[in-house]
Amino acid sequence: MSDDATALEPTAEGDLPTAIVKRADGIFFKGDASAVACALAASQVFLGSAYFAGLDYAVFSKMLYNVGPDLPENLRDQPLLRFADSIEPFHAPRRALYKTVKVINGEAEYYFEPVFFDVPDMPPQPARLNFDEFVADMWVKGIRFGIDAPAVRDVIATGRLARIIVARRLNAVPGKDAAIVEVSQDIHRSNAPKDMGDGRLDLQSFQNRFPQVKPNVKLLRKMPRAAGVRGYELSGLVLEPPLPKDIELASVAGDGTVIENLRGGEFLVSAVEGFLSVDPATKRLSIGPKIISREGVSARTTGNLQLTGEYEEFGDVQEQRMVEGGNITIHGDVFGNIVSRGGDVLLSKNLMGGTVTNADGAIRVRGVASGAVLQTKRGEVALTRAESCIISGSRVVIGEASNCEIMADEVVIKVAEGCAIAARKIEIVHAGPRKQNEMLLYALVPDTTKFDKKIAELQPKVQHAAREADARKAEMDAITGQTEVRNYLTLATRVRKREVVLTPEQLPLFQKMAEAVGPSLRQVAKISLAIKAAQVQQEQAQGEVDQVQRQKSALIRGSRCTVELITGDVLLRTMSFVPGEPPPYDRPAKELKAKVRTATPGMTVLHSGPVGPINWAPYAEN
Repeated sequence: MSDDATALEPTAEGDLPTAIVKRADGIFFKGDASAVACALAASQVFLGSAYFAGLDYAVFSKMLYNVGPDLPENLRDQPLLRFADSIEPFHAPRRALYKTVKVINGEAEYYFEPVFFDVPDMPPQPARLNFDEFVADMWVKGIRFGIDAPAVRDVIATGRLARIIVARRLNAVPGKDAAIVEVSQDIHRSNAPKDMGDGRLDLQSFQNRFPQVKPNVKLLRKMPRAAGVRGYELSGLVLEPPLPKDIELASVAGDGTVIENLRGGEFLVSAVEGFLSVDPATKRLSIGPKIISREGVSARTTGNLQLTGEYEEFGDVQEQRMVEGGNITIHGDVFGNIVSRGGDVLLSKNLMGGTVTNADGAIRVRGVASGAVLQTKRGEVALTRAESCIISGSRVVIGEASNCEIMADEVVIKVAEGCAIAARKIEIVHAGPRKQNEMLLYALVPDTTKFDKKIAELQPKVQHAAREADARKAEMDAITGQTEVRNYLTLATRVRKREVVLTPEQLPLFQKMAEAVGPSLRQVAKISLAIKAAQVQQEQAQGEVDQVQRQKSALIRGSRCTVELITGDVLLRTMSFVPGEPPPYDRPAKELKAKVRTATPGMTVLHSGPVGPINWAPYAEN
């Protein structure tokens, strides 16, 4: 025992670690000492066979590991923090009273039982354990963190038999991953029935299926990641929490959005006004003039759509559903109705039994159109294959058409079977009937009545001006045919051309001759002006007649029909239309079908039979 006392003396009295201050009123940690310095200082004391008497374990753990309750207000930010009364030697006989500890799954188990001193030549003497010594003994045995001070103190104070958990590992608390949260209600859809504004609800349409936002609206906010809390093994080793995952707003920022650091954090803000769309693959949020949908158009997903911007749909448009907008693109099959106010309508797949109308723009179907109606007032209709369709437009281009009714300014078809086609210009590679349907062609020829009437109105003006000119010329010829006038004009002409040179004696006679015919010459000059005016009127009236005639001829020459190969009977007739009125193809689908399937009086047969080819063009007089 004397050896232990000798070893303890420097530690207990003089050779203290720098992080510890010993005073008469207790043992202190320096307030500015780090946790590592405090742990090393405590270890130096414990391993030097000493212990802290009167230990405040809560302050002790707070300084070493920064765990547990916060320090009392009066101890915070103090230069010295008292945690024990004194440092006392831990003698070997006392240390022998403390048994081994069992560590299982981060928990230290200890069996408390009566303890005795071994005294030579005497029976074992009862002894009592001490909490402060227990902490020192556990430190040496590797239990340096997490002692349950209240439980251990209670067992030691009562002296009862007990097997308890005396220390526990503190598991690290995971942090919180960064997240992106919504901050604007404008990005949410409203699937409530559409309010018609007069107290009624449209159960076929949704209130706001495609949200639209203004510029400079906060859409999303980044919630920064929060660090976790350290844990500790019983040995005092640090258990670091896993690093929380981070996420950047740039990963969801698409076209039409910007990232701004504002008060309250980092936000994704709308840069332009437009419709919101989220790419399902990249999760990027974009804002633009085009509405993009991937769910299709049905009573369940969207209802009927009345849109103000461009629309792109990747799903199908179901039967009895209507999409109304402009610049419409559908990547799925269409069974419903498409109504475009302008711009192109593009169907990437099939149009089955539906309708597509466009007020101003093209209609294009890359798949098959069957039992459908396709009509545009101004624009081209282009199809790969059409079956039993009604089609009209400025220009119609089809790869294969069967049993269709078509009317347009120009029609270009590779193969047409059983169709009824009316157009100004018809170009078909192969044509023929199909089953019970005839192959009917109609060359749209203009009704030139208006031009003929205009010409008839202008011809009297031409004739009147011609007669006026002739009458004036006859009057002038009568005057110039008089002998005195004719002789004077002849002599004056020769004098002017210097064919005759008058002598001084002849000059007065010439002047006297001029005075004699002067009134007649003045009358001739007046008549000459009248003739020129009449000729100008005649030329102007004739010019108007010629212009109308050219317009008439150009209009007539605008019609033609060519069919390269004929299989079966093909009938070509004329069908008149009135220029200047709405286009002949601009009519309801039922009326159009009846128009091209029914012959009317006044039609002229231009070709009939199975013999081809057909190459017809009208004759127009120049």
